[in-house]
Amino acid sequence: MSLLSVEGLSKSFGGVVAAKDVTFAVEGGRLLAIIGPNGAGKTTIFNMVGGQLAPDSGRVVLEGQDITGRPPRRIWRLGAGRTFQVAQTFVSMTVAENVQMALVSRNGRTRAWWPEAQPLYRAEALALLGRVGMAADADRPSSELAYGDVKRVELAIALAGAPKLLLMDEPTAGMAPKERAQLMQLAAGIARERGIGILFTEHDMDAVFGHADEVIVLVRGEIIAAGAPREVRANTQVREVYLGGSDAGGTRAERRAAP
Repeated sequence: MSLLSVEGLSKSFGGVVAAKDVTFAVEGGRLLAIIGPNGAGKTTIFNMVGGQLAPDSGRVVLEGQDITGRPPRRIWRLGAGRTFQVAQTFVSMTVAENVQMALVSRNGRTRAWWPEAQPLYRAEALALLGRVGMAADADRPSSELAYGDVKRVELAIALAGAPKLLLMDEPTAGMAPKERAQLMQLAAGIARERGIGILFTEHDMDAVFGHADEVIVLVRGEIIAAGAPREVRANTQVREVYLGGSDAGGTRAERRAAP
């Protein structure tokens, strides 16, 4: 049984079809990328999986449990974490406190006043920050962080929810090329180490073809190709409608590795 099964999802807004009979699965420990031109329906799919939108038809199943149309908080409780295109933290708090707040929420301690909650779960927060390379910055105000570091903290916050599935919406948006590669390597390593399935959207093709195990291409709400990265990149229709000639030489990582 797949970790996540998306079965025949469809969604229209007035006369505009945003998703049409979209079906795919995400396995634990693997990364599935959804790519496509602007307006292809990527965000709509993400929001239906995460509970921000209810589909017109179809099902979303997480570990055998139908989560279709359930509210985001309920889906989060069932094991689906999420990061967003524009990463944000509580700038008035330290790095560690941001992660602690996520742990407080996961453990149902949200009624505690902040002075009382401040020491809670610090050791666990530090361990998560260590895993994303941010332990040395634990006591820095979040407002002082560079954007690439905020993205790492956001990943630690998502991991604080102990997700089985992680939804990552444009995870490398706004980052420098070196930071993008480092973040995707980090996310992929954590996914395989912990058996977390990752579903992500991304416009950076190096991030997609360098790190995804499988790729889905959406155009006008429909899947036009799906499979291993090399198969998808070689697909004639994908080249014509999305990749064009700019990807003819492969990603930067693949060009460096080529003999």
